[in-house]
Amino acid sequence: MASSRCFCCFGCGSSKPSSMIGSSVLLLLLLLVSASPVFSSSVNSTTFRPQEEIQKLRRIRYYLKKLNKPSLKTIQSPDGDLIDCVPSHLQPAFDHPKLKGQKPLDEPERPKGLDLSNPIEESLQQWRSSGESCPEGTVPIRRTTEADVLRASSIGRFGRKPIRRDSTGGGHEHAVGYVMGDQYYGAKASLNVWAPRVTTPSEFSLSQIWVISGSFGGDDLNTIEAGWQISPELYGDGYPRFFTYWTTDAYQATGCYNLLCSGFVQTNNKIAIGAAISPMSAYNGGQFDISLLVWKDPSHGHWWLQYGSGLLVGYWPSFLFSHLARHASMVQFGGEIVNTRYNRYHTSTQMGSGHFAREGFRRAAYFRNLQVVDWDNNLVPVPNLRVLADHPNCYDIRGGAGGAWGTFFYYGGPGRNVRCP
Repeated sequence: MASSRCFCCFGCGSSKPSSMIGSSVLLLLLLLVSASPVFSSSVNSTTFRPQEEIQKLRRIRYYLKKLNKPSLKTIQSPDGDLIDCVPSHLQPAFDHPKLKGQKPLDEPERPKGLDLSNPIEESLQQWRSSGESCPEGTVPIRRTTEADVLRASSIGRFGRKPIRRDSTGGGHEHAVGYVMGDQYYGAKASLNVWAPRVTTPSEFSLSQIWVISGSFGGDDLNTIEAGWQISPELYGDGYPRFFTYWTTDAYQATGCYNLLCSGFVQTNNKIAIGAAISPMSAYNGGQFDISLLVWKDPSHGHWWLQYGSGLLVGYWPSFLFSHLARHASMVQFGGEIVNTRYNRYHTSTQMGSGHFAREGFRRAAYFRNLQVVDWDNNLVPVPNLRVLADHPNCYDIRGGAGGAWGTFFYYGGPGRNVRCP
C-alpha cells in the first residue's frame, strides 16, 4: 500500500516556492528519498539527481496551488482526508474558459418516474461521521496532497485513467451488463459497496455506470462515469470512494477523476467526490448499496448526477462533449479492474466482493433496479440487458429479472485462482 505521507520540507502551504534550498534541507531531501517508498518510486533512474527532484517538487507545489482552492472551512476526516469547504464559484470547474465568471446552475427537471418519497441520505461518507458539514454556498472538496501527485506516473497523467483503446485491452478487465442500439438520455441503478483487495498500487477495482457514445478503438469515445472505486495510487489507501470520470477523446487528453480538472460542476455541500463511503457491505452480513442516476437535462442539455435518494451532486456541461452533446448510444453497468500481470501472473486484485456471481446475495456484488432514461425524459426498465465478462474464470456475471429488484445482476470474482493463472 502506498504511503500517504506529505513531504512538507520545502514549505508546503507557503504562497511561493523558496528560491534557494540550503544544504541542510538538501540533506533532509536525501534522507526522505532513501526512507520513503512513495518518494523513491518517483525517481526513474538508478542515479539520484537532487536538482531534478527539487524542480519536480516545485512544479508539484505550483500545480497544487492552482488545484486546491481557498476554503472557508476545513474538516478532518477519520480516514485522514482533509475536506475543504470551497466557495461554489471558486471550484475547479470555473477555471474552464467557457465557465469563467459563471455560477452553478439551478436544479434541473428530474426524469419522470423518479421516486423521491424516501428521505435524502446525507451521512454516506466518513468525513460526515463527526457531524461536521460545509456551510451553504460552498462545496466539499477532498484536498490533493504532494503525496497524491508523487504516486502518479507524472503530473500530466495525475487524475487520469490509463489509456485504453477498447473495452478489453490495456490490462483492463470487465464484468458488465449493457444495452446498445438506441438513443439513451441517462441511466440509474443501485449497487452495493465493498472493499475488494487491490494487489499493487498501480491497479484499481471499481464498480460504476458508464454512459457512452462514440467508437471503441477510435479517438472520439465520449464517456460519463460514476460509481465507487479503490485506487491506492490515486488515494493512497484501500477505502471504497465515490468517484466520477469523463472523457471526450478515449481517455487521452481530456477529462479526469472527480474535480481534478475543470469540467464537472458541483452543486451541493453534502457529498465530497473522491471521499470514502461508509458503511460497506460484509460477506454473509449486512448489505449497503448506493443509488446513482445520470441523466441529460432536457431543457439545457447538461448531464446531471444524483447520489442516494435525491441528492443532486452536480453536472457535466454539454459543451465538454462531442457525441454526448446529443445523446448516448450505449449504457454499461458493472465492474472493472486493472491487471498489470505483476510477476507474469494474473493479478489477485478482486472485483466486487471478491466472490463469483454464483454465490448470490450477501456474498457476491450486485447491481439492481437497472433503468435508462428515454428521449422523453422517462425512467424505464432496461430493455434486453446483455451481460459480458472478459475473463469469466477470473470475474463473472449472471443476470436476472423480477420482483422488487427489477432487472439485476451479480458479478465479480477473486482474480487469480486455479482456473485463472
